[in-house]
Amino acid sequence: MTDQSPTLALADYVVQSQPEKIPTAVWEESRRAVHNYLGCALGGSIESALDVAIKVLMPFSGPATTNVLGRPERFDALHAALLNGIGSHVHEYDDTLPSNYIHPSVPVASALFAYAGANPVNGRDFLHAFILGFEVEARIGDAIYPAHYDAGWHITSTTGVFGAAAAIGKLLGLTTTQMVWAFGLAATQAAGVREMFGSMAKSWQPGRAAQNGYTSALLAQADFTAGEHGLEGPRGFIPVTAAQYDLGRITSNLGTEFALMRNAYKPYACGLVVHPAIDGCSQIRANHEYSPEQIEAVRVRVAPLVLDLCNKRDLYRELQSKYSIYHAAAIGLVRGKGGLQEFTMAAVQDPLLKHVRDRVTAIADPGVTEDQVGIEVDLKDRRTLTLFVEQSLGNVHRPLSNAFLDEKFRDQAILALPVQTVEALMGECWKFQACADVGELVRRTAPAAV
Repeated sequence: MTDQSPTLALADYVVQSQPEKIPTAVWEESRRAVHNYLGCALGGSIESALDVAIKVLMPFSGPATTNVLGRPERFDALHAALLNGIGSHVHEYDDTLPSNYIHPSVPVASALFAYAGANPVNGRDFLHAFILGFEVEARIGDAIYPAHYDAGWHITSTTGVFGAAAAIGKLLGLTTTQMVWAFGLAATQAAGVREMFGSMAKSWQPGRAAQNGYTSALLAQADFTAGEHGLEGPRGFIPVTAAQYDLGRITSNLGTEFALMRNAYKPYACGLVVHPAIDGCSQIRANHEYSPEQIEAVRVRVAPLVLDLCNKRDLYRELQSKYSIYHAAAIGLVRGKGGLQEFTMAAVQDPLLKHVRDRVTAIADPGVTEDQVGIEVDLKDRRTLTLFVEQSLGNVHRPLSNAFLDEKFRDQAILALPVQTVEALMGECWKFQACADVGELVRRTAPAAV
């Protein structure tokens, strides 16, 4: 495989992969990832971004073959993949790979659940395809990060299209040549820019990656040809979108090391890089007696990337609050948590949160990693409360437990479905490999008619 081009090597690996070659720990982590994804999709299914998209796109759907997760509406599978992606990403509660800041499950699982709603597929094959799609997008992301991200590309959507193509292509039984074409077709549809962060368009991007990846696999199955060096060719995806890259990271230890084992699940419903601030400020709130009105000044020392991504101070949309280091510090100090209710318009307009938010100063410190934060809080009684977070909650060093993931699932899914249904779906996620028909699970996520 080392003599193959990266595009061919990835295609050959996906086509040749056998379930029995996947380590037990990777299967377990795939269940955790799908569990986390489904909770996010159900929680996001009630959001206005999805309402608007469904209203606009419904007239253009083909024959309705599958439900959108958490919704009663039925669409063709390609539109369902897009809409699943919007719903599962809109709350910013989905998983993240710290090595490249890809939200890896959304593009892949959104396409797979759309496929499973319209076609017979069991849980084992679904998870196998998910593992492979996850691996493809993660390795491409590692090869181009940080140059690709620094240029302004939304790496979740630009690499997610390859993951979705790989996953759907695996279920379709593509040949290696067809998988190469699928990657070429994905490369020419890779899109998404970071300027959209803080708006509905941000969640549209990974949804489109799911849809475009699915489309790429379908076209390739019908022998719709594409360039054979879609990744590494001189005018391929990688050289065009990254000033610096390392193609070796695509194939290094392929089949023996799995990106799923370094996946991270969010304890807070916002951008990953402000999680340390919420974690640290919440710890200060838990360990010290004070009222929010006593806070005179807050200083947070953060990695430079935090200010690049999350320097939004003047908030006028709830989605903006998910990318505000100032809001992150405020909710930690005032509420001690960062759930869905901390990123609503009510929270943005909360007088106590605004009081604290206006007193936060963020300092970029190259000596602070993206998983750390230094915090100083000055109080009116002349106390200064300090804390340095070495590793924030939710990362690979402080992973969320299965019990935490259950609570997170409940908190989100209960917004869309009755508690009995939520508990049943959650149980199905933990035994996903044994599921005889994932399509039945998809149909059970549809709210009952009122």
